[in-house]
Amino acid sequence: MKLVLAAIVVVATVCAGCVSQRVDITKTAKGAYAATNANEVEILRTTPARKFIELATVTTTGHQPGAEAKMHNALRDGTARLGANAVILTDSGVNEAGYMWSRGVAVRWQ
Repeated sequence: MKLVLAAIVVVATVCAGCVSQRVDITKTAKGAYAATNANEVEILRTTPARKFIELATVTTTGHQPGAEAKMHNALRDGTARLGANAVILTDSGVNEAGYMWSRGVAVRWQ
């Protein structure tokens, strides 16, 4: 019985840290573009002066507090497949469970 209880505690502890990190992408542009290198996708917090077209809206969730770089890399990976050159973040925060989220638009330079 003690072994079963110990196993339940271990599983519960491990699963407490299991939150799925997601990137949801909703394509808004017509047509298709060649993929870009994810390492070159910029993460911007303000709208650039440079001309661009919007490719998609993006949302990412489930990231540990302090893991902003990992969250940004998830956005880069997802949007590079669409041909994005940058992601303009429009909103971000921490949800009620304590995980970081971010929302924005994927863009391609004109």
